[in-house]
Amino acid sequence: MARVSTPRPTKDVITDALLDITAERGLDHVSVRHVAAAAGVAIGTVQHYFPTKDAMLTAAFTEVVRRIRERVAATVLGPDVRRNLAAVLRELLPLDEPRAAEVRVQVAFAARAATMPALAELQGVILGEVTDAIAAALAHVDGGPAAQRRARAQVVLATVDGLALHAVSSRDWVTPESLAAALDDALDALLPPGDPTAAPGDVVGDRS
Repeated sequence: MARVSTPRPTKDVITDALLDITAERGLDHVSVRHVAAAAGVAIGTVQHYFPTKDAMLTAAFTEVVRRIRERVAATVLGPDVRRNLAAVLRELLPLDEPRAAEVRVQVAFAARAATMPALAELQGVILGEVTDAIAAALAHVDGGPAAQRRARAQVVLATVDGLALHAVSSRDWVTPESLAAALDDALDALLPPGDPTAAPGDVVGDRS
């Protein structure tokens, strides 16, 4: 008996259409009409699931956060803290086209979060989660005060965010290889000197 494929939920199709438009053309081109056309549904269907544009944007950004969490959770980790940090943080860099599209969406939503409280709250949640995870990893190699580890974690995350922004906003100005190398340099600078996990050249393989 032939297997019958299960159609994707309409809400997911609409959300994906919104993310595709944002990645390719930016939030300025997001409208109920454009999203409906891209999703292949009626305008009323979009409005049924998302009564307002803000509701639509919040749901889309929530999906971006979910994807980041899922991908990071799937990263294979080992006993080496330095390698683990590099592996996880590389998932936040645009080292291939799918991740580049995701970063373009993140940049667009981050800018919108400056004037939209619901998005700002979500932005704060994901930044806090990533910062806490980095600080927790640093605790294995840094016996200093917790506040110091968190400050270092914030610097690492800010470095990753800056690299990602430069990569997607300047296109060919940086390469995946230079992004990965810059991340490695940042980790070498921030991990405690002399710790074996911070040894130069101790990096994960290319995961792009």
